[in-house]
Amino acid sequence: MSVFPYRHVTDHCFAPAIGPTGLTEAEFRPVLAETAAALEQLRAWHGDGDHPFLNLPARRDDLPVIQAAAARFREAFDSVVILGTGGSSLGGITLTALAQPTFGTRGGNARVHFMENVDGTSFDGLFRGLDLRRTGFIVVSKSGRTTETLSQFLVCLAAMREAVDLDRLNRHFLAVVEPGNNPLRRLAEHRKIPVIDHDPKLGGRFSGLSVTGLLPAMIAELDAVAAREGALAVLDQTLNAKNPADSHPAVGAALNIAYHRHRNAHTTVLMPYSDQLAPFGLWFRQLWAESLGKNGKGTTPIRALGSVDQHSQLQLYLAGPADKFYTFITTDCASTGQVIEPDRGLDAELDWLVGRTMGDVMYTLQRSTWKTLVQRGRPVRQFRLPVLDARALGAMMMHYMLETAIAAHLFGVDPFDQPAVERGKVLARRYLQRIPPR
Repeated sequence: MSVFPYRHVTDHCFAPAIGPTGLTEAEFRPVLAETAAALEQLRAWHGDGDHPFLNLPARRDDLPVIQAAAARFREAFDSVVILGTGGSSLGGITLTALAQPTFGTRGGNARVHFMENVDGTSFDGLFRGLDLRRTGFIVVSKSGRTTETLSQFLVCLAAMREAVDLDRLNRHFLAVVEPGNNPLRRLAEHRKIPVIDHDPKLGGRFSGLSVTGLLPAMIAELDAVAAREGALAVLDQTLNAKNPADSHPAVGAALNIAYHRHRNAHTTVLMPYSDQLAPFGLWFRQLWAESLGKNGKGTTPIRALGSVDQHSQLQLYLAGPADKFYTFITTDCASTGQVIEPDRGLDAELDWLVGRTMGDVMYTLQRSTWKTLVQRGRPVRQFRLPVLDARALGAMMMHYMLETAIAAHLFGVDPFDQPAVERGKVLARRYLQRIPPR
């Protein structure tokens, strides 16, 4: 039996460990008990297939199509640009960061770039910096109507018409969009651009383990099966839980909501200690904010990065208002990385660094920071990852999708819609229509 991908450590969220700012069992247990109904709802959703993010971990039938597309782009191009925003890009960014080196390329494979915004300066830089004859584009929009993504697509189409022969233009593009009559699909069909269907039942921020996240990551050679296996381990634990305490996501949701109710914790801080997990914090931020922020409910997600943000946010966390719930993601990094070597001009005051590794430094920083927070009475839970790999990352993504859905039940909101955002989209289109064409 495989070892579970992470340890969920919650000891330092309770009064015996951190004092009166911590939860008591009398405060926590009733909230945890409320999650039982949410677990039943998840089991029903899993059974009827109406929310496919719950069925993706066990699926393998869709992977050959994704793998074939990934292999084509990886072999045909030096650079692959993903056009999309929000849920259409953040899952891919998160998974690709694990597989793609920060600097250079690995084994001559294509490098994946993500263009999320509609900043013309960035696109000028993109077109100047890449050989467009050796560049592929993947356009991702569930609805096929996303203003930013359609704008990006049309701009890139125009640039590519200048760079390659028209009869080869379609080979440089692929679209991921739901079936039906929508602008992106019509454009793709007109240009004979290949299309992979986006499941119309799968919301963007819950789609990270589908083609939207896996395609760019598989171009970078992420092990998609391992990512889904990790997700399945977490999902099975929750679906098979005999009581809420047996589900890590249920416990996590109950902690967040209990702190919100009983300690006025209006902010939840996620702080991974790994550069490879930096995009995970951005993915979490959208998932939590857009799923829970409704009807005056929700808590504000903050993405921090250890150890960097010990030098920017930690002062607030230690000496500011006690209105936050903290989550650390840590790895077994001690004894890893480069050894810090002595230098002839080394100051004696730095002797304590010599002979230690970069991983030793990271390990001591993450440990000392959470201990300092605990000493200040701040609630800190931890995810401890024995190995940071595709399986662990898939597990973490599924944990947070489940924790978010359960928290939504406790708040009494629908985690799958975003009605307030839709109004802004309508206004943006109206304002654009008032601008004379250039």
